Amino acid sequence: MSLPPFTRAEYDARITRTRAAMDRAGVDLLIVTDPSNMHWLTGYDGWSFYVHQAVVLTMTGEPLWFGRAMDAEGAKLTAWLAEDSLIPYPDHYVQSTERHPMDYLSAQLIDRGHGAARIGVEMDNYWFTAAAFASLSRNLPNAPFTDCTGLVNWQRAVKSEAEIAHMRQAARLVEAMHARIRDVAEVGMRKCDLVAEIYDASLRGVPGIGGDYPAIVPMLPSGREATAPHLTWDERPLQKGEGTFFEIAGVYRRYHCPLSRTLFLGEPTQTFRDAEAAVAEGMEAGLASARPGNTCEDIAVAFFDTLARHGFEKDSRTGYPIGLSYPPDWGERTMSLRRGDKTELVTGMTFHFMTGLWLQDMGFEMTESILITETGVECLANVPRELVVKA
Repeated sequence: MSLPPFTRAEYDARITRTRAAMDRAGVDLLIVTDPSNMHWLTGYDGWSFYVHQAVVLTMTGEPLWFGRAMDAEGAKLTAWLAEDSLIPYPDHYVQSTERHPMDYLSAQLIDRGHGAARIGVEMDNYWFTAAAFASLSRNLPNAPFTDCTGLVNWQRAVKSEAEIAHMRQAARLVEAMHARIRDVAEVGMRKCDLVAEIYDASLRGVPGIGGDYPAIVPMLPSGREATAPHLTWDERPLQKGEGTFFEIAGVYRRYHCPLSRTLFLGEPTQTFRDAEAAVAEGMEAGLASARPGNTCEDIAVAFFDTLARHGFEKDSRTGYPIGLSYPPDWGERTMSLRRGDKTELVTGMTFHFMTGLWLQDMGFEMTESILITETGVECLANVPRELVVKA
């Protein structure tokens, strides 16, 4: 039998924080459809986010889990909820053109006396569709709806000590993954074979720590393709004279530690060496600004200004918060390390300091996952911060 990964006291504290945010938002009932938020509130863990599901949180009592009937068994095994807090819907609602799962949820909410509640929904996420909102609106005509996108996500911004421990475990995994790349990557190796090695290292893990699946698959474009940041892999072999960046993450019990490094096979070009020097110095400047009381913008400005002195420009943000996540994204979708984001840094926040450069004819990534501490910053993983060169 699986168990929720945290104590009941920690879940109670999370719910208390979320209810306070609901009160500030003016809602009585929150329908949570982001699987990361569902897990964070209840411990529920299953590959069921391809169908409609939710956690319903009111101002009193246990949360309600809502999902496909066959997944209710998974809720019993992984969530801390009592069985009478589970609302399974019949399978004929799944991908039906005649009925929608939110029709069923609406009826259940009315039966429980919530037909006129002030309801918050996560309007802008990957798992809540226009059809889902249309169903709720049609079936709950007396309930005013409020967009509460990000409400739970923001409660997750400051990690508990138990969460940080999970992320440190994930860091041990990503260290092993990059060590495997260094060991086995060579000219002529098919990328698909190299990805198999990456997955093997990530899942077999290290002594005492087994790996989980990542919210984003490995990304490893080479040469000209590395100008595009989000390409995956194919069966073509690695080529001499090309650089390949590896954007990967170690994952422990759904907690992610992303880390990127770049490999060059042969003698690196001067552009690669210049990018390495600029990013390395910029990262040091950004890390020096990553301390409580400063802002997300402070990290970004320190990095961007250093890049500019080296003649480089990055026109995208340079980081985002990380932690618990499900596909298709390992970010938390709240703040960003960019100019204009005045969010104050607080002890316990965790970010992927994403310093990647995607230039006209090559790409270079050398990133860190960081924890804001009482005295400054901690890099969670220990992987040499350098361009990896192999003959």
